[in-house]
Amino acid sequence: MTESAIRYEKDNQNIVTLILDDPNQSANTMNAAYKAAMSDVITRLEAEKEQIAGVLITSAKKTFFAGGDLNDLIQVTEDDAEAFMDDVTKLKETLRRLETLGVPVVACINGAAMGGGLEIALAAHHRIILDDPRIPLGLPEVTLGLLPGAGGVVRVVRMLGLEKALPFLMEGQQLNPQKALKMGIVDELASSAEDMLEKGRAWIASNPDTQQPWDSKGYRIPGGDPSSPKVAQMLAIAPAMLRDKTKGCYPAPEAIMCAAVEGAQVDFDTALRIESRYFIQLATGQVAKNMISAFFFQLQEIKKGASRPAGYKPWQPSKVGVLGAGMMGSGIAWSCANSGIDVVLKDVSLASAEKGKAYSASLLEKRVAKGRMDQAKAEAILSRITPTESAEDLAGCDMIIEAVFEDRELKANVTKEAESQVQTGALMCSNTSTLPITGLATASEKPENFIGLHFFSPVDKMPLVEIIRGEKTSDETLAKAFDFVLRIKKTPIVVNDSRGFFTSRVFGTFAMEGVAMLGEQIDPNTIEKAALLAGMPVGPLAVVDEVTLSLSRNIRMQTMKDLAAEGKAYVPHPADAIIDKMVTEFGRESKVSGKGFYDYPEGQPKRLWPGLKEHFGGDAHDVPMQDLKDRILFIQAIEAVKCVEEGVLNSATDANIGSIFGIGMPAWTGGVLQFINGYGLSAFVARTKALAGKYGDRFQPPALLVKKAEAGEKFE
Repeated sequence: MTESAIRYEKDNQNIVTLILDDPNQSANTMNAAYKAAMSDVITRLEAEKEQIAGVLITSAKKTFFAGGDLNDLIQVTEDDAEAFMDDVTKLKETLRRLETLGVPVVACINGAAMGGGLEIALAAHHRIILDDPRIPLGLPEVTLGLLPGAGGVVRVVRMLGLEKALPFLMEGQQLNPQKALKMGIVDELASSAEDMLEKGRAWIASNPDTQQPWDSKGYRIPGGDPSSPKVAQMLAIAPAMLRDKTKGCYPAPEAIMCAAVEGAQVDFDTALRIESRYFIQLATGQVAKNMISAFFFQLQEIKKGASRPAGYKPWQPSKVGVLGAGMMGSGIAWSCANSGIDVVLKDVSLASAEKGKAYSASLLEKRVAKGRMDQAKAEAILSRITPTESAEDLAGCDMIIEAVFEDRELKANVTKEAESQVQTGALMCSNTSTLPITGLATASEKPENFIGLHFFSPVDKMPLVEIIRGEKTSDETLAKAFDFVLRIKKTPIVVNDSRGFFTSRVFGTFAMEGVAMLGEQIDPNTIEKAALLAGMPVGPLAVVDEVTLSLSRNIRMQTMKDLAAEGKAYVPHPADAIIDKMVTEFGRESKVSGKGFYDYPEGQPKRLWPGLKEHFGGDAHDVPMQDLKDRILFIQAIEAVKCVEEGVLNSATDANIGSIFGIGMPAWTGGVLQFINGYGLSAFVARTKALAGKYGDRFQPPALLVKKAEAGEKFE
């Protein structure tokens, strides 16, 4: 006999406890086993309800319930829509039968209740949760391109009202127990599992005839329905505000708003059907598949160590030396100290090093002020950072991270100086965004211990670290670097050495494509708008100002010299002439200097420099907006394919996660290579050829892309 995913236990008080416990998984999910088990227990409850005083729902797992089974969801296609609708309808019917059983039902939430887990709890009449700040509750489906499809939209709107429910649903907010209690998502807190169950039994005893508020005669949605003046006023502007935020790239928030508003105007069961229709529409769409692939499966794959060499014991440094206390070095020191690692922060002067430590102090002060951390913990973190100007203080470090300026000679000098002080076999790392690691490793006595760690700015906020393996980097060194990145709560991707590696190469194509458009007399405002409409977080002209026009020019000059030394020719880019003119003729170099493609008036928002139209035009009105959006996304995807061709990238997973977390590839695409998969390789090749015919050979599809398209393959 197959063991059920839900255990049915009845005590001497005639209270039935339903224990969620899938025997085949470490976490409970809304898979086939759950659906069958829930249907069976509801049928049994209905048959025995005259002898039942109430129902408790809890879990035997560390978590309460994890949500929908994404392995099933990602495979659903439009052809499956009708059958999938039937399946979703049956799933909801079981929860509806539970809440209309006629006996009190209490959800005893002993761990994380995300997505479907919270939806099960919402179908109970009363919710009690352990008072543990580590337990998250929420409906995060929107972050995967979906909406809560098991009644979450309908029930939350009827519990909280539209004004409070919409931000919770559309932003995928996670709440700890205290915040959930304050919002009204849960009703009670408990000090222990035993206390929780006792409170549940007590509530059942005190509320024998309970029912859901929305099943009571005369019930009205808190705050009013969509026709009430206050809500109607809010809804008049909400769609425009939402479209401004999503740029039309993310269908899930819009579907949530539609399901919530439409559902609030009809009876409960009709609202459930409306919710289901929007859910099916999203689940069968490409955006949800892209986002599920990236943010669940591929992110999970990385964290499980798919790119880490096997056969090496887990490793953590006891003390890290950070060379350079500038913006990057200070952020790296913070990340280490905040993760419990002692740090020696070295710069050319003690004052500079102390200024770097002060950066961490300012971050901690903000956390304490907001109540996110107590003063004692903040002081403990800060005490882990030792500022210094002396290389001798690096003694005892088993890991060095060099974070000085992008200058080969300077990096070589500080590497040699540090190596003379540290333990034999210490991990030697360079935080560089463009300089090849193999070349930098020549300064090390043990290039097998040398590796690149490319952090992104600002380090305290950016989640990605690009690990770059040089020609002589050992597997053990790579394994250690991977472990370290996870320890400091960052997401590691692994790439092989090349000029610009992966992220900087792809990022550079985005930035330069925008500048090239300027040279085609396309209006600068239109260029920036096209990037935002494609889903990029910021326009390419603004990006170039941030990284500085002068740096872009200097990198190009260095690249030309390096290629000449290798006997290779540099292929000019249409953006080169624009950058040169901006720097040499107009003296407009960066945001820092206050003059770039934008002006930066003190105390005012930045604005595009009026001289752009004067000197470069802006009268090209016949270029379709779709072309501009496609150029911005396609050029990045093409460069990523080249990285695969050249062996810089080893996996689509590293490419997709790296592009989203590191350089702002829109989340709706699922990442730079998933964008191609979702578009369809044959269709993508055809579009690149069309773009190449209009805008230049840089859009010609790489041979690998054509080969995979012809073979009917995808990037995996």
